[in-house]
Amino acid sequence: MKNYKQVFDELQKELGKVIIGQQDVVEQILVSILCDANALLEGYPGLAKTLTVRTLAELMDLKFSRIQNTPDLMPSDITGTYIIEESGGKRQFKFQPGPIFANIVLADEINRATPKTQSALLEAMQEKQVTVGTNTYKLDAPFFVLATQNPIEQEGTYPLPEAQADRFLLKIKVAYPTFDQEIEIVDLYAAEAKDRRLKVMLNKNHLLTLQGLTRQVPIANDIKQRAVKIIHATRSNKEIIQYGASPRASIGLILASKARALIQGRNHVSNDDLNFLAYPILRHRIVLNFEAERKGMSVDDAIKAILDKVK
Repeated sequence: MKNYKQVFDELQKELGKVIIGQQDVVEQILVSILCDANALLEGYPGLAKTLTVRTLAELMDLKFSRIQNTPDLMPSDITGTYIIEESGGKRQFKFQPGPIFANIVLADEINRATPKTQSALLEAMQEKQVTVGTNTYKLDAPFFVLATQNPIEQEGTYPLPEAQADRFLLKIKVAYPTFDQEIEIVDLYAAEAKDRRLKVMLNKNHLLTLQGLTRQVPIANDIKQRAVKIIHATRSNKEIIQYGASPRASIGLILASKARALIQGRNHVSNDDLNFLAYPILRHRIVLNFEAERKGMSVDDAIKAILDKVK
């Protein structure tokens, strides 16, 4: 397992040529990629969410596409459409694939798209396929949707329905950089433009192998039980939580913890993995009740209360 840590350390070092700080965010994006799952990134504008995802795609030699969600975006703008093509005096319909046909799809400001368009992403995220008309097209593996949303603008947005939010393995909070990191960012981007050439660190086959290895990381029985107890506690803790998480969260927490252990070069899952990943796993899956909101509790506060309870 140690040599895999070296691979991820090298990857993060190479990414550091373009992205300053954000180690936790990068680690969580890598966790979702190793779990063959989708992630939702939430943060204010200008925090390098798009740049991080684009650079990771470059380092992994994956086909990248970006969908800028707007209220007038149609499902066919994502999936693709049929066009009439004329050849040899004959007219025929030819399928023109949309931006969803890539390995990493960045759905920028996903909550700006209408529910109908958001649901066009749903089939791709869950089934790894796209249906247009009567034909179904398989998406090239590996395939991930990394979506972003802005927590401040609520005007003209369509909040993700619970069922769709649940399709994201992690909800990753992107925070502001520290003062020293911001000085580094300014030095990097407000000085003379340099050509920053990046080395490709992984390819598709490496990634598919790593995804297989992630599932093989051992987990002790007591840690597995604690993971399920954490998820169970979200359903029984009625004094602060109105709706808890489903068994999909239990599977996600265990799988994500295995991925983090692999990234850190350990051959077992630790309690530290559960404590770190419970936040992004549960953030978008639990709904606080009125009493908790009245006290000014945030979802992260509720998750912390559960982790303190389930030792």
